[in-house]
Amino acid sequence: MHKLTVEDVEAAGKRVFVRVDFNVPMDADRNITDDRRIAAAVPTIEYLIERGAKVILASHLGRPKGKFDPGSTMDPVADRLSALLGRPVQKLPDCVGPQVEAAVAAMSPGDVVLLENVRFHKEEEANDAEFARRLASLADLFVNDAFGAAHRAHASTEGIAHYIPGVAGFLMRKEIEIMGRALADPARPFVAILGGAKVSDKIGVIDNLLTRVDALLIGGGMAFTFLKAQGHEVGKSLVDAERLEYAREAMARASEKGVRFELPTDVVAAERFEADSPLRVVGVDAIPADWMGLDIGPYTARRFAQIVRGAGTVVWNGPMGVFEMEAFAAGTRSLAQAMASSGGVTIVGGGDSAAACEQFGLADKMTHVSTGGGASLEFLEGRVLPGVAALGDKEPGVW
Repeated sequence: MHKLTVEDVEAAGKRVFVRVDFNVPMDADRNITDDRRIAAAVPTIEYLIERGAKVILASHLGRPKGKFDPGSTMDPVADRLSALLGRPVQKLPDCVGPQVEAAVAAMSPGDVVLLENVRFHKEEEANDAEFARRLASLADLFVNDAFGAAHRAHASTEGIAHYIPGVAGFLMRKEIEIMGRALADPARPFVAILGGAKVSDKIGVIDNLLTRVDALLIGGGMAFTFLKAQGHEVGKSLVDAERLEYAREAMARASEKGVRFELPTDVVAAERFEADSPLRVVGVDAIPADWMGLDIGPYTARRFAQIVRGAGTVVWNGPMGVFEMEAFAAGTRSLAQAMASSGGVTIVGGGDSAAACEQFGLADKMTHVSTGGGASLEFLEGRVLPGVAALGDKEPGVW
């Protein structure tokens, strides 16, 4: 990676502002239901503690829309992080202001504090320069370890780096190196799997991947736009009508480039979008007019799995069906199992795909499960991530 990392700077005795991504799911009682993002930041935090830094952690949580929201405070996160670190983590009442400044001034080397939700201030998402300067004034060094927020040019991810030196944490480095290597120099065959609901969300990814992959497998709701573009009647299945011409053009481009472009040939169709709906497995040319496809069918699942098992590199973003309902989870489960048993490099691009891997107990069988859904999508599109671009560069020739 051509960006400076936490290993390239002296942290001893310094106040270090670490932007982490602790935007974790919680139940109705604010119990954390998946702490993977918190655990993923621990190596960077422990590294700084061991070197005698004063560690100031900052994150967003939820969508509080620029004002205080008692359901989005960082308290449960501080408790979980304390347990993971085996040491107290003081949660501060805000992320800027006199109380925060006083608490930071009182820190000793090795102390850890967690600022309150940065999105309680509307200036955060606006990347307000004065707000970024106030955050920067708390520290001597900025470490960005929040890959999941790196695609956002916010005050705590991008703006702060204009005022104090910025470097990457270990998680950020890992995310960029693994996915960057997959795109730049993949072991072949290179297979990409895209799912999820809308074609419009994946246009940039499809365009970029068609120049790089050997095979592109399409499932999920977005598959029906491509099937419709081929002339199939897909009943009440999800179709992005405005993208039918794009779908035809993308398939033609794949053919020109010699990319294997695979669509479902059978689906699990249901009468209603409900877990207990009547359902049946049908060919893609036999979906009843008033039914909808909610998962890839078993024949397609076996065909996709065979392609995956023969791949040198697999990148997956988006489920094959409505995996949250058991009746429509088989396609996504089959794909995850094929990746887990593959001998190749397997990368799961965060979001729903990562959640599915967790649900099926297969996350630890993958080469890498990204902590960032939106960020990994934009990375796969080939876009520059603002939170990465803002960090300091290594000297030319240094990797």
